[in-house]
Amino acid sequence: MNSLPSRAFAEFLGTGLLLTVVIGSGIMAERLAGGNAAIALLANALATVGGLYALIEVFGPVSGAHFNPAVSIAMASLGRLPRADLAAYVAAQGVGAVAGAWLAHAMFDLPLFQLAATTRSGPGLWLAECVATFGLLLVILRVPGPRVAIAVAAYIGAAYWFTASTSFANPAAVVGRALSDSFAGIAPRSVPAFIAAELGGAALALVVHRWLLPGLPPHDHHSPAKHHG
Repeated sequence: MNSLPSRAFAEFLGTGLLLTVVIGSGIMAERLAGGNAAIALLANALATVGGLYALIEVFGPVSGAHFNPAVSIAMASLGRLPRADLAAYVAAQGVGAVAGAWLAHAMFDLPLFQLAATTRSGPGLWLAECVATFGLLLVILRVPGPRVAIAVAAYIGAAYWFTASTSFANPAAVVGRALSDSFAGIAPRSVPAFIAAELGGAALALVVHRWLLPGLPPHDHHSPAKHHG
């Protein structure tokens, strides 16, 4: 197993680059789509799918490529991540998400420090985040290790379109996106309910995973495992 500092740095860098992909592609898409929200969302989704797959392949062998506190909490609860390492993972992911938002802003000559104005609230959106995170965790927990990267990227690409919330599915990503007043942003006042819904979806996924556990192919404790954003 790699040292905790190297794994935490991988989580910081991977989460940061993931948020740069999500926010940066959203900014570019909004600028080029000419007001067509469907085209902008499609471009944002495609960029996220490609970036997410590449990042999982790069950082999976180092840290497991969680990039997502919900994933790290689930892995710790299953013994796949030492519980003593959980706080370092979550902290690295949170700081990375903020740094990723700032990097995207810097590349597009936008103010680094922003607060999103887009309100995302209501039972439908909260249910969507629960569903998005539930599905993401099931994919991560049950797909054999060598296929996790492509399965996670494919699921997130689909969830951009089949969930009402466009599938944040990641508390760290919610925090980073709250600091970007862009296409991918979420107003800070919408953040607590989104994170609660995501953690609820992750908890439900753990229950279902344990129920389905018999016959599950063995996983490497450090096989790649994402998320989004």
